[in-house]
Amino acid sequence: MAAASKSSPALRKFRQDIPLYILALPGVIALLLFSYFPMAGIILVFKDYNFRGGIFGSPWADPITKNFRFFFNNISTAMRSTGLTVMYNLLFFIIGTIFAVAIAIMLSEIKGKFFIKISQSLMFLPYFISWMVMGAILYAMLNVDSGLVNQILISIGKEPIDFYAKPKTWIAILTIVNTWQSCGYTSIIYYGVLTGIDSSLYEAAKVDGATKLQCIRKITIPLLRPTIIILFLLSIGNMLKGNLNMIIGLTNLNPVLFPTTDLIDVFVYRSGVRNGEMAFASAISLYQSIFGFLLVITANKIAGKFDKDSTLF
Repeated sequence: MAAASKSSPALRKFRQDIPLYILALPGVIALLLFSYFPMAGIILVFKDYNFRGGIFGSPWADPITKNFRFFFNNISTAMRSTGLTVMYNLLFFIIGTIFAVAIAIMLSEIKGKFFIKISQSLMFLPYFISWMVMGAILYAMLNVDSGLVNQILISIGKEPIDFYAKPKTWIAILTIVNTWQSCGYTSIIYYGVLTGIDSSLYEAAKVDGATKLQCIRKITIPLLRPTIIILFLLSIGNMLKGNLNMIIGLTNLNPVLFPTTDLIDVFVYRSGVRNGEMAFASAISLYQSIFGFLLVITANKIAGKFDKDSTLF
């Protein structure tokens, strides 16, 4: 009887929380089905895969590191792909954050609610446009024969530029297109943070004679910093993952542009997936995941030394 009476509070608590458990059940099931159960496929990395045997029936690779060697045999190509992937992800985050924060600050200064709603809707629009459509738009603008940009250059007496034969220009092009596509969506996050800032802070600063720029530098940016750090920590886990759809849609895997567009995912796709080398593709995915995990742990510890409240864990 004593044991039953001691456990009754826990049972009562469990019964009270049953609706919450039921509410969480679909999410837990989805997490197990699409995130944890597929992890069993990691064994493919160490297999000499064939379609007849499948993942578990294929023989073990000999040597066990065979699928990794395909990527690292040509160390210059591997380092180029890794360096390009990290470079683009850093550029996308830094430039995207600058524009997203600027847009959020401008929206917070606008008083008209109707104008803000229209602006947010228009800024969301690029986020839902497919990369294939963006590639068609970009080609219409940059095509050397009839592209809008080259037509403008010709009209002012300049020589047309063949953008699809100049790899270095695509560092700027990809950064601009990615920023245009994503900064409107990201700005909504920062705008939500700004709407929660106590307006008395700005009123006190204005009483002390602070200008609008000083308010942004001394109040807005410091209060946005924890959000920026958290979003960076969330994105750094994918620092070694390139946007394959973006490269295919915008460049159509143009081999001339590979010196600046051959990201890890692009290299894996054209060297492994198209040739049926599933084990090789899985090995590189494991390499990306492990490296991303180490980056998150390291960045989280560094962030914790400056601001403990901005860490993920």
